[in-house]
Amino acid sequence: MKNIKYTLAGILFGIVLVKSQVLSWFRIQEMFHLQSFHMYGVIGSAVVTGFIAVTVIKNLKIRTFGGEEIVIPRKPFTKGNIYGGLLFGFGWALTGACPGPLFAQVGAGFTVMAVALLSAISGTWVYGVVKDKLPH
Repeated sequence: MKNIKYTLAGILFGIVLVKSQVLSWFRIQEMFHLQSFHMYGVIGSAVVTGFIAVTVIKNLKIRTFGGEEIVIPRKPFTKGNIYGGLLFGFGWALTGACPGPLFAQVGAGFTVMAVALLSAISGTWVYGVVKDKLPH
């Protein structure tokens, strides 16, 4: 019961994803075929909202509910960013799903997405096992 607020937030987020049609394989394919602005509008809105939120957090030095300073570290750019982005985009185009909404897609009844979800979980596990052996 301690984490019920997170469960409720997740359910609400899933409903928003379903109602906004960002879980729709057809909407995602429209985006990759440059046939519709819908997904670009949603993603663009998220980027703008995130930029504003981070700017406000940094400028007003907002703290967590526990009173700790929020630190957003700079992340160095590496060739791995390019490879990871290409792999991510390929997987997204192939499956019609990015990792975030996979749970919502399964919950919305797109049971075939369980394969993508299990694949994402397996890939994350494999990465955890081999990450220290990969070049930096």
